[in-house]
Amino acid sequence: MIKIGIIGAGRIGKVHAKSAAGVKGVEIKAIADPFMNAETEAWAKEQDIPNVYTDYHEILNDKEIEVVLICSSTDTHSKISLEAIEAGKHIFCEKPIDHDVNKIKEVMEALKKSNVKYQVGFNRRFDHNFMAAREAVKQGKIGELNVLKVCSRDPGAPPVSYIKVSGGIFLDMTIHDFDMVRFMSGAEVTEVYAMGGVLVDPAIGEAGDIDTAVISMRLDNGALAVIDNCRRATYGYDQRVEAFGSLGQVAIGNDTDSLAVISNADGVTAEKPKLFFLERYMEAYTREVASFIDAVINDKPTEVNVEDGLKPVLIGLAAKLSLAENRPVKIAEIEAKFGL
Repeated sequence: MIKIGIIGAGRIGKVHAKSAAGVKGVEIKAIADPFMNAETEAWAKEQDIPNVYTDYHEILNDKEIEVVLICSSTDTHSKISLEAIEAGKHIFCEKPIDHDVNKIKEVMEALKKSNVKYQVGFNRRFDHNFMAAREAVKQGKIGELNVLKVCSRDPGAPPVSYIKVSGGIFLDMTIHDFDMVRFMSGAEVTEVYAMGGVLVDPAIGEAGDIDTAVISMRLDNGALAVIDNCRRATYGYDQRVEAFGSLGQVAIGNDTDSLAVISNADGVTAEKPKLFFLERYMEAYTREVASFIDAVINDKPTEVNVEDGLKPVLIGLAAKLSLAENRPVKIAEIEAKFGL
């Protein structure tokens, strides 16, 4: 039985408490959060988590705990990662590792000197739809990849208070889609051109961000990729991908509560997409934690490593620069800034 500790008891911490509980051979021994309150303590008790702390060092200092899940605020991810590496804990870290590439580099260097397993939480790689589409591309069922399209639209924008500390749409929301481009194509992004606007909420623009974007990319296998993002989709959580190649295409649509389609004199109607990421991706969260635990138990490489955590941040920074200067930006330009 592998004993784990969860650092961060906010929304994503609670998600991973549920996902880890569904993995065979795992026991959640503790959860820590500096803002722990009576309500969260009661929730932890309901989840059969025996130890609740305000200081995450209690988890790092517990020799029985082999694995930590870092689900705290983004600005703490790299710091806690370094401390957990020093403590010899295997680490699952929610994305992004950091918005600062130099801090990600520190984590990478620390990992080189350790035997710690490290996985980054890009959960969409473990969604049944995306996995099936990736497998079709990988097996050559669509031939040589020509064009990859990723659509990602949230049902509604987060609070402006969150927008202000999110790192911007490209490092908060689109970062998942940058990872999907790499995952689906099996290739690296070499150049980015981003356009964006404030079409949902003027307050987002006042906070220095955009809420709608289209990003075009060149890949090192010669293919082209396009992402479209919006913070508002009134019909639900819109998550689709299409990969077009020399022999055909593979496309995935949205998950719905049912596949029932009603046809009558009023028209043809179907279910709306599931409302939000917790509904769409709960199985994927469990699958990614199971994959990580399997890597720990069987001493295998993690499926989403620290390099996979770095690359989408570099693409996101290229997109930010492209938007600011209205020009294509090569990833090599961003890498050069950080000595990569």
